[in-house]
Amino acid sequence: MDSSRTRKYGIALVLILVVLVSYLGITYNGLVKSDESVKKNWSDLQSAYQRRIDLIPSLVSVVKGSSNFEQQTLEGLIEVRAKAQQTTLNSNVASIQNYKAQENSQAEVVQTFNKVIARIESYPDLKSTKSYLYLQTQLEGTERRIKVSRNDFNSSVAEYNKKVRQFPSNLAAKIFGFKGKEGFTSDAGSENPPEVKF
Repeated sequence: MDSSRTRKYGIALVLILVVLVSYLGITYNGLVKSDESVKKNWSDLQSAYQRRIDLIPSLVSVVKGSSNFEQQTLEGLIEVRAKAQQTTLNSNVASIQNYKAQENSQAEVVQTFNKVIARIESYPDLKSTKSYLYLQTQLEGTERRIKVSRNDFNSSVAEYNKKVRQFPSNLAAKIFGFKGKEGFTSDAGSENPPEVKF
C-alpha cells in the first residue's frame, strides 16, 4: 500500500512538472512572439521615416528647377536630412532613447519640410507642376504610413507590456528576463505628432 501511494505521488508530481514546464514554454513563446511584434513594428516605423527622408532629394530637385528659390532653405533641408538619416541608422533597437532621438530628428525634418512648402506657396508656377503634385501625393501617403506605423508600434508595445505585467505570465517574464517597454508618448501640449502640411 505504501509503494502504491508513493507511486501515485510520483505520478502526480510528474504531471505537475509537465504542466508547469508546458505553461512556462507556452508563456515564453508568447512573450517572444510579442517582443518580435514590437521589433517588427519598430522596423516598419523606421521604414516609414526612411521613406520621408528619401523624398527630400526629390523635393530639392523639383524646387531647384525654380531658379529664384532660396538656396539657403534647400541647404537647411539637406542638412536636416543627413542628420535624420544618421539617427535612423543608429536607431535599430526599439528602446525609448532611440525612439525619442528618432522623434526629435523627424520633428526637425518636418519643420524644415513645412518651411520649404510654405515658401513654395509663393511660387504658383512651381506649385502647379506635375512633379510637385506627384511629390505632394507621395508625402501625404508617407505621413499616413507614419501615423499607422506609430499606432501599430504602440499597440504592440501595449500588448507586450500586458503579457509582461499580468499574473501569472509575469512570473515567466521575470524568470526569462522580459522587461516592460515604452512606446511613443507625446510631450505635454503636443497632442499631435509633427506632420508635413500642405
